[in-house]
Amino acid sequence: MELAELIIIAVGLSMDAFAVAICKGLSVQSLKVKHALITGLFFGGFQAIMPLIGHLFGTQFSEYIVTVDHWIAFALLSVIGINMIRESRQEHCENVGNTFGLKSMLILSLATSIDALAVGVTFAFLQVDILPAVLTIGIITFLFSAAGVKIGNVFGAKFKSKAEFAGGIILIGMGLKILVEHLTA
Repeated sequence: MELAELIIIAVGLSMDAFAVAICKGLSVQSLKVKHALITGLFFGGFQAIMPLIGHLFGTQFSEYIVTVDHWIAFALLSVIGINMIRESRQEHCENVGNTFGLKSMLILSLATSIDALAVGVTFAFLQVDILPAVLTIGIITFLFSAAGVKIGNVFGAKFKSKAEFAGGIILIGMGLKILVEHLTA
């Protein structure tokens, strides 16, 4: 998988975290740099760890489903993308609270990174070099999440639904690309 494709997938995956980060920014009266750093580290860290776990799981089964792996990749990315588009139609921010404590951030980080677990399984089927993939996803999610806290604090929820919608379209597009490449190869 090319670096440009990894970046596109990373941006798509980071949109859920970005949307929640916007809500976190909305919840804070007096925003500090540490709020953005905490959010970026938690969300970016989980977005990097989950594809690694998915990849490890997927490699255990990839030899058994090699003939349909492109269909699985397409299905997983499409389902994730459709779910993100559906969530983008919700106008309000989730109740994410204004705390940046360990328990709150762990729950939010896990919730926003489940999709990345499925992408990690897809990476195993496609034999993607996992280290550059997880680093790219983690760094991009860190940047989007840290920026999302500031954006939410300054502008409100204006960008939340647009980010989720764009992320969904990106993931569906990448799934379709994978499918077409394997069917025409």
